[in-house]
Amino acid sequence: MADIIGSLPDTTKDWIEDQVRSGRFANVAEFVSELVIRERLREGEELSLDEMRQVVNASRESGISSRSMDEIFAEAEKIVALRKAKRA
Repeated sequence: MADIIGSLPDTTKDWIEDQVRSGRFANVAEFVSELVIRERLREGEELSLDEMRQVVNASRESGISSRSMDEIFAEAEKIVALRKAKRA
């Protein structure tokens, strides 16, 4: 694994550390890795088998949603519409 060193504003660093403290991520590296994977997926880039395994594991660990399928799809449609509007 490679190390990347960079500077972040204190408020950004604090927010990332809050995400880790919340228990959603094991550490800062896991948080950054998930952000990179999300961006790659958003751009339509293909992921490796190991990266796909990471996505599946994160999905399983997130638990079962209390929302209905209709609610989930409605939210997805809203997100797509917002992204299309930003691109226009």
